[in-house]
Amino acid sequence: MGAAGAGRGAAGAGWGPAGLWVTLALAWSAAAAVAAEGPAEPCGADGWAQDAVPPGAAFVAAASYRGPGNNDTRSNKALPILLWWSGSLFPHFPGDTERIDCPRGSCLVTRSRRVAGHRRTKALIFYGTDFRAYEAPLPRLPHQTWALFHEESPMNNYVLSHSPGIRLFNYTATFRRESDYPLTLQWLPGAGYLRAPAVPLAEKDAWRRKGYGPVLYMQSHCDVPSDRDRYVRELMKYIQVDSYGKCLHNRELPSERLRDTSTATTEDSEFMTFIARYKFHLALENAICDDYMTEKLWRPMHLGAVPVYRGSPAVRDWMPNNLSIILIDDFDSPRELAQYLDFLDKNGEEYLKYLEYKNVDGIKNQFLLESLEKREWGVNDMTLPNYLNGFECFICDKENTRVKEEQEHKKSRGKIPAPRPHIAQFKHMGCPMPTPGFGSVEDLSEGDSWKEMWLQDYWQSLDQGEALTAMIHHNESHQGRFWDYMHEIFLKRTRQH
Repeated sequence: MGAAGAGRGAAGAGWGPAGLWVTLALAWSAAAAVAAEGPAEPCGADGWAQDAVPPGAAFVAAASYRGPGNNDTRSNKALPILLWWSGSLFPHFPGDTERIDCPRGSCLVTRSRRVAGHRRTKALIFYGTDFRAYEAPLPRLPHQTWALFHEESPMNNYVLSHSPGIRLFNYTATFRRESDYPLTLQWLPGAGYLRAPAVPLAEKDAWRRKGYGPVLYMQSHCDVPSDRDRYVRELMKYIQVDSYGKCLHNRELPSERLRDTSTATTEDSEFMTFIARYKFHLALENAICDDYMTEKLWRPMHLGAVPVYRGSPAVRDWMPNNLSIILIDDFDSPRELAQYLDFLDKNGEEYLKYLEYKNVDGIKNQFLLESLEKREWGVNDMTLPNYLNGFECFICDKENTRVKEEQEHKKSRGKIPAPRPHIAQFKHMGCPMPTPGFGSVEDLSEGDSWKEMWLQDYWQSLDQGEALTAMIHHNESHQGRFWDYMHEIFLKRTRQH
């Protein structure tokens, strides 16, 4: 599969980054020219194109969002519009439209797609999980930027992990620290969350004497790209792992209430007390990607259990000190990992070294502390904006800056250059091809369900990103032609191989 993967990567160069940059640069230059020359089509009395549907009273009377505020005195009619294309994520209630007052200026935000073609609609915001290449709004209008919000797993949309897919967007908010608006620590409320006291070791040892294992596994989402169950199944041969979820289930939770999945997905006090008694939690993310870290990592640390972790290859960058988690990939085999866990289980002094970050001044990682301090959004903190509203303002500020630069370009009669488009980079997502949780691809049978599902999904996502990029290059307006482009790419692959 490695050779095949290399072949697919080379084939993916048909619509390279430079080509898309040129397309967007020309598009933005054209938009600036339109701004300089006025609208290319006759407009109605309110400034709307005659064949477009005006936005209605909501856009004029939208109530102000209580954001950071500014001195913007423009009326709602004069503000740039940001359209949440994924309307289910619209972070305002109960209306469809809201005015937001951000540091550099104000905008109107809406989930009403009827304004998609209007000249004041400067940006479309997409939710990565909902983004489908075959449903993208076409043609892509030259005066609009595309913004991506994707805080969830890479498995939700592998289109975004390939260069043709992520470079469709101008601005990004993802879990990667390299994105324009990073959401890396979205599951960590603050340093205090890590400092919460652990269950005393004596209580954990008493729990062990009652017959409970040293290791907890709690997963009900099976057959995921990280193939975690394959690894855990092998680990179970060498050490007792108590598995309460649907995946590799071998033990029952003590009450019907705790068996309710809605209890397990919240920080319910009874549930947290129960799982805190375990010395180790298997914390395997559903997909592997730099900086993709979820509650599977942070919750055990909060409780004072030691995460046995596989997920972000860069996870050490974010740890409170140099000895706070156990990385699965540091061990040559599940048997070797089991031997080390057994050693810690029987040697309390060595085990407690993994919890020293909970002591006063135990968090030594200044990068972690500074990142928590600098982020402008909060987690379960009503005194700070949430990251949806924060990203809105980030895009609003970018679009107001762009509008100003286009106006300066117009006034200078071209002496001041038009604004250059900002384009997302591969590293804003850039997640690798899934690999088996244990063993190699070559060891898997032909009918292996994981192999048939996730490897196929990963590489078909590359084709989808290339197809949409090609459609934008050709100024296509009919979404139905997407599958024609996919077929052409398939034929090209076939000829190359």
